Amino acid sequence: MAIELLFVGLGGFFGSICRFLLTRISLHYGAVFYWGTLLSNVIAGVLVGLVFTLEGAKHFSPRTVLLLRTGFLGGLSTFSAFSLETVRYAQAGSYGWAGLNIALNLFLSLAGVLLGQAIGKAIS
Repeated sequence: MAIELLFVGLGGFFGSICRFLLTRISLHYGAVFYWGTLLSNVIAGVLVGLVFTLEGAKHFSPRTVLLLRTGFLGGLSTFSAFSLETVRYAQAGSYGWAGLNIALNLFLSLAGVLLGQAIGKAIS
């Protein structure tokens, strides 16, 4: 059990760093929209679809799945940040931005999972 926790924690550490960097980079360029969160969620969607498909094809060990899917992708995707950002838009009266944030995060993340699965099937 301890080794599994280590794999999840290590993956989460690197996933969280990647999410932080994507957000920081998007804010550095003065983004009005929370592009870093959107990118984190879409990238995580693609990768979770890929990992899931390759896991099913027995390309990954259970510990690798813990490292990648539970740890890294759990740290990279950021539903809580997405929720806060959407509420902040709505509270500021920016309902168009709030709606766009919901639509893009939902649909592009779902499309990302499908894309990741297609990539996984193509390479396995």
